[in-house]
Amino acid sequence: MTIARSEEALKALMLLSLDGDEAAYRRLLTVLRVLLVGYYSRRMATATKADMEDLVQETLLALHSRRSTYDRKRPFTAWFFSIARYKLIDHHRGRGGRRLTETELGEEIESDFSEDTLTARMDVERLLDGLSPKQQELIRQVKLEGQSVADTANRTGQSESAVKVSIHRALKALGKRLRGVS
Repeated sequence: MTIARSEEALKALMLLSLDGDEAAYRRLLTVLRVLLVGYYSRRMATATKADMEDLVQETLLALHSRRSTYDRKRPFTAWFFSIARYKLIDHHRGRGGRRLTETELGEEIESDFSEDTLTARMDVERLLDGLSPKQQELIRQVKLEGQSVADTANRTGQSESAVKVSIHRALKALGKRLRGVS
């Protein structure tokens, strides 16, 4: 399964669970448990099985308690793995593992919170602010999140051609703004 399909499937399960589908929620938790074990295994080489299980449980509990904060328009996996990352940081801090935290998480955190990354995100948001809300969302979905034109068209209720034309016009407008042309 591709990353885009995984995102789609997980997001669909999350949305169903938010709408009260208990079976979808149980399936989501089962899949997320497997993903978390892999995620934490790669980042906690020396952890005991008990530590790993505690961390997985804490993360799933955090998901449960914070699920109402999930923005349905945003990618699910980015939201979920940010919870997992913070739980891992808390885990290391709680065990006095500042040094371990710095070495195991340093690159990942730096890449997410570096000045260049934050500046780039702000620049992109500033550029997108000059577009219509419809164009902003299409650019985010197709160009920034990597969703297919077909999926985006299906989700927005537009034809694929309309999505392509809107994205093309938005990119053309962004190009003019960058060149300083009105």
